[in-house]
Amino acid sequence: MRLTSLILLLLLGSCKKDQVSYPSSETQLENGMIVLCEGLFQQNNSSVSWIDFSNSEISNSFFLDNTQRQLGDTGNDIQQYGNKIYIVVNVSSTIEVIDAVDFSPIKQIPMIANSVSKQPRNITFYEGKAFVTCYDGFVDVIDTNLLEVTKRIAVGSNPEGLAVVNNKLYVSNSGGLNSGPMDSTVSIINLGTELEEQKVRVGLNPGQVISDADGDVYVAIRGNYASVSPSLARIDSQTDLVIQELPIEVSSIVEMNGKFLLSYYDFNTTMSSVKVFDPVTELIENTSLINDPNITTLYGVSYSSLLDKIFVLDAMNFINTGYVRKYSSNGTWEKDYHVGLNPTKVLFYE
Repeated sequence: MRLTSLILLLLLGSCKKDQVSYPSSETQLENGMIVLCEGLFQQNNSSVSWIDFSNSEISNSFFLDNTQRQLGDTGNDIQQYGNKIYIVVNVSSTIEVIDAVDFSPIKQIPMIANSVSKQPRNITFYEGKAFVTCYDGFVDVIDTNLLEVTKRIAVGSNPEGLAVVNNKLYVSNSGGLNSGPMDSTVSIINLGTELEEQKVRVGLNPGQVISDADGDVYVAIRGNYASVSPSLARIDSQTDLVIQELPIEVSSIVEMNGKFLLSYYDFNTTMSSVKVFDPVTELIENTSLINDPNITTLYGVSYSSLLDKIFVLDAMNFINTGYVRKYSSNGTWEKDYHVGLNPTKVLFYE
C-alpha cells in the first residue's frame, strides 16, 4: 500500500524542482494537465503541478500560487464534478474544493469525526453528491451544493477504491492498516437508501474499482506484497456475485478505448509493466505495451481520449521529485515532464 510504503521514508529529505512558469488564477485553464503530487507521509509537502501542453511550461507550486497556502499532507485523489475540482488530502483529513475554471479556492472541507481524523482516500460522484472513502471505516456523503458532509455510511476496514454501477456504489475494503489480517471484501451500497446492502468477498487487500461497458465491476486485488500475489477480480453487478478472479498482476486500472490499461509495480523486483486487457474476451492483448527502462517507480497511469496519449506517473525513488512520462497509445515514448514529489493522480483540461 502506498501510504505504508512511504512511512519507511519519513526521515529522508526531499529535493524540490525550480519553478519554470505558471498561469495566473485570472487565466482560464485549458489545453493542459493538473498533476496531484502526494508528497511524503507526515511531511506536509503535497503539491499540485500544472503542465501547459501548448508550450510545455510547468508550474510545480500551482496550488500554493493560487491559494497562498500549502495543500497539506498526502494528497490521494483529484476529480472534477461540474464546475468544481475536489482534492482529497488523506493525512491532513481535508477536501479542497477548487473552481474548475481558474483554480481559485472555494472551500476546505474538514474531514473530522469526534475530534478524530477520518483520513479520506478516494472520491466519486452521483446525482449531485460526492462519496468519499474514509480510512475510519465509512463512506462520507457530501452535498456538492452545500459542500458539507450530510451522512456517513458504515462499510469495512480502511475503504479505498469506489465506483458507481447500476445505481449502486461498490467500495473496496482494504484493511491496509490492520495489525492482523487485511480485509478482503467489497461493500455494495444502495444509492437510493444510502445504506450498505451486503459485502462480497474478493481477494486480500482490494484497491481500485472500475466498471466496463457491460456493467461488470473489476477490482484490483493487491495481496500482501509477499506470499499472496496480486490478481484481478470481476463482479457481476446484476447478481453481485464474484464470477472470476484472474491471476494478473495489477496495481491500477485505466480505461482506454473500451479496453483496460493494467499497470503494476513490483516493489520486490522494482520492475514496472503496463498491459492491455480486453474486458470482452477477458484476455491480455499486450503483456508489455510500455517497456521503458527510464521508468524508475511506476506510481500510476492515465489516458487522455482526446489526445490519445498515455501518461505514466513515475515516483522515482519517492524522496526526489517525479516525472509524468507521455507515450502514444501504442506505447512509444514522446516526452517527459518534471513535476512534484510522488505524482499520483492527474486531471486533464482538453
